[in-house]
Amino acid sequence: MKKVIACLMALLCLSSVFAAKKKKAAADGKIKIGIINNPPSESGYRAANVKDFESVFSSSKYNVKTFYSLKNDEQLNAASQFITDGVDYILLSAAATDGWESVLKKAQKNGIKVFLFDRMINVRDKYYEAAVVSDMAKEGETAVAWLKAQNLPEYKVVHIQGAMGSDAQIGRTGALDAEFASGKMKKVVQQTATWDEAEAKKIVESVINSKEDFNVIYAENDGMAKGAVAALDEAGITHGVNGKVVVMGFDCNKWALRELLAGNWNYDGQCSPFQAAVIEKMISTGKVPSKKIVSDEKGFDAKTITQADIDKYGLGD
Repeated sequence: MKKVIACLMALLCLSSVFAAKKKKAAADGKIKIGIINNPPSESGYRAANVKDFESVFSSSKYNVKTFYSLKNDEQLNAASQFITDGVDYILLSAAATDGWESVLKKAQKNGIKVFLFDRMINVRDKYYEAAVVSDMAKEGETAVAWLKAQNLPEYKVVHIQGAMGSDAQIGRTGALDAEFASGKMKKVVQQTATWDEAEAKKIVESVINSKEDFNVIYAENDGMAKGAVAALDEAGITHGVNGKVVVMGFDCNKWALRELLAGNWNYDGQCSPFQAAVIEKMISTGKVPSKKIVSDEKGFDAKTITQADIDKYGLGD
């Protein structure tokens, strides 16, 4: 009997300690945010995106934890840890579109609200509050429509893809794949460089060394387009306006748009990294105007871009 009483007393003490800790956390008054994103080193776009969230959620009313990875399984583990930590909100830009429903379901069960940003994922929309994203498929369609409007005698395309399975890769690939399937454009090579400049350079070097002819480079971000152009320059292959090879990128870093203005590249597709303020407003007000909020984006042509466009739409320095 004495052992039973002792056990009960111990449990009561533990309960008191837990309650005290919980009360202390509540008394803190801060909103606990867990942000899961790709690392800023991924690209100029991502650096701007990370900086945007760090700036918007720097207020003293927020207690922010961040996790960055290009690997979906690592992001999933981070989300599970944030749930265990008892955050109030998870803000998510997923490395890949699949595998998220069970984790988001667990978050909902624990009273944690989830906002998606930058990219969509394959989950039922009841498991997140809202998605503030780019329309990646439209980005691809806009770019391919621009390419078709160039009326080239033939289209021999080197297609450098981003991280496979990400919403950005799937969207920017879709419209081009449709052209390959129709036979209107030839797929010289289609390979992922996982957003990496050096890997993109290697892909183009390999194509050049194979002696296979090509006249379009469609790179799914600016960094990979930069790597591709470095390979062209080393091989003495002209590119851009009046060059042999049409060069296309995405994200609209200022340095990339300057390449358009100089005529070295031909096209750059906009992808807005600024979602944080929209999400912060929904958290602050508790009002969600729409389940999906899509950024307004456009594409830029080397023949029409201006310095004013670079100043207004360019990312970074």
